[in-house]
Amino acid sequence: MNFIFVSPQFPRVYWNFCDRLKNKGVNVLGIGDTPYDHLHHEVRESLTEYYFVPSLADYDQMLRAVAFFTFKYGRIDWIESNNEYWLESDARLRTDFNIRTGWQSGDMDHIKNKSAMKPFYKKAGIPTARLVKVTTLATAEEFLAEVGYPVIVKPDTGVGATDTYRIDNHDELRHFYASKPTVPYVMEEFVTGDICSYDAIVDADSNPIFESMTVWPPSVMDIVLYQLDLSYYTTDRVPDALQKAGRATLKAFRVRSRFVHLEFFRLTQDKPGLGNVGDFVGLEVNMRPAGGYTTDMMNFAHSTDVYEIWADMITANRRLLPDRNEHCYCAYASRRDFHRYVHTHEEILSRYAGKIVMCERMPEMMSPQMGNQMYTAKLSGQDETNEFIRFVQEQQSC
Repeated sequence: MNFIFVSPQFPRVYWNFCDRLKNKGVNVLGIGDTPYDHLHHEVRESLTEYYFVPSLADYDQMLRAVAFFTFKYGRIDWIESNNEYWLESDARLRTDFNIRTGWQSGDMDHIKNKSAMKPFYKKAGIPTARLVKVTTLATAEEFLAEVGYPVIVKPDTGVGATDTYRIDNHDELRHFYASKPTVPYVMEEFVTGDICSYDAIVDADSNPIFESMTVWPPSVMDIVLYQLDLSYYTTDRVPDALQKAGRATLKAFRVRSRFVHLEFFRLTQDKPGLGNVGDFVGLEVNMRPAGGYTTDMMNFAHSTDVYEIWADMITANRRLLPDRNEHCYCAYASRRDFHRYVHTHEEILSRYAGKIVMCERMPEMMSPQMGNQMYTAKLSGQDETNEFIRFVQEQQSC
């Protein structure tokens, strides 16, 4: 099997996907924008061969790279990046080289555009917040007459909380329209709730062979804008209601042979037309693994290896790694250099000795979202998770 992995060096943990494939006898062929001599040792060792391109966004360069590997190794069986930024490029390359093991160019609309996701949620029987494409001020005012303030505006195609805004009144609405970027935007009614992701590795028949839930802060947008401290955690199990909603979403979106990150609201207030407190409401689909170190957090929470399970899916279309039935919570809590905290770094390490599984400085490019210093710990349940986050992030009063 010839497998092209796009950007095996970034995110940093992605070499693990390549490593597990190579261990199963797969020819893993990397294409990346980091010169070979600058690759970490584990990245180089996880690949059969590496092709450097100055820019992954230059499609002609990507074409030449895939053509080179095809000439040298024969037909390519898979192309995958597991990365939101390159989903469309991945699909275009598969289409151009007639590689059928993944999304094609014609599949991208309902995968990338938030407005196009709504009919598929409806097909799955999952409620979603009302949405309108942002065109004119009059269109927005008509929508607001129906849903009321506040609303969220965000790019129809986008990653994370980039260029996402909350609008609370008409003055803010007029300011948004006066300065709105030229890319297509959507406006969505505001939902009060926790963001819970259904993360799954899915076989060729849309059946999950691994499932997990992570609870995220209600507003990543505020964390970026106001430089707040970030915390989130992976739970020991997936609630039945989220499992049902996640599996229905997989079927409706025809997800096959992928690692996915599906986001839902868990309502903390009753919302007429959507549900009651505790109900799950569809937010958006992401046809790649969760970002940051979340894949490693899943491993810690479930005593497993999601990279190995993913490689099983690619090579055998089933899970070969057994479930050890050892599950816990795994929490991430970070701090920012310019805040003053109650507890020192040494106190954190002492109090949670034997429970902290990752402790490191975050790369500068990730610090706006992820903080400067992170601590990740395995914990026994919700109460200990809450206390860990409080202990790490408690700030000194002015």
